[in-house]
Amino acid sequence: MKRYFITGLLIWVPLGITLWVLDLLIGTMDQSLMVLPAEWLPEAWLGMRIPGLGVILTLLVIVLTGMFGANFVGQKIVDFWERQLIRIPVVKTIYGSVKQVSDTILSGSGHAFRKVLLVRYPHPQAWSLAFQTNLPDEVARMLPEEHVAVFIPTTPSPVNGFYFYVKKSEVVELDMSVDRALKYIVSMGVASSEARPGTK
Repeated sequence: MKRYFITGLLIWVPLGITLWVLDLLIGTMDQSLMVLPAEWLPEAWLGMRIPGLGVILTLLVIVLTGMFGANFVGQKIVDFWERQLIRIPVVKTIYGSVKQVSDTILSGSGHAFRKVLLVRYPHPQAWSLAFQTNLPDEVARMLPEEHVAVFIPTTPSPVNGFYFYVKKSEVVELDMSVDRALKYIVSMGVASSEARPGTK
């Protein structure tokens, strides 16, 4: 009986969580319909609510924004808008940090994460995946030895984590891409290794 119960859980738990996440995402994206005039909403001319229309609207807005920002005129307008944002004291800090991280994770062209490292965390007998980031000059001048700045993301949400300064001699640099490291972190190490030449 116990074996059957566990087998049932293994079937229903991933399915249930997947459906819950999808329902949460669709419900959140459907909120984008609220920007439309009331007479344009599906309820006004169909008499019923259709889940998922907000997802289509959100994806359409994202794609159209990407198409606009990819051309010469769009890039100039986006650059102008960003220059205005970074003039606002508090917004400058938040927007700049989020943009660097999103550039690295989404486009792979950013420089927020420079290398993938192994660092001793949370205790001297354990190792954790970390990303090398930028070490402020003011901090580097105050440290007696050469240090590196590292960001240790949490699992399964890599946007949260811990920011440390670690002795360079105490970190191990890995021949691993940021994307691959993120895959391991998000999957809690369950993601299978990429096949290497000569291995089965």
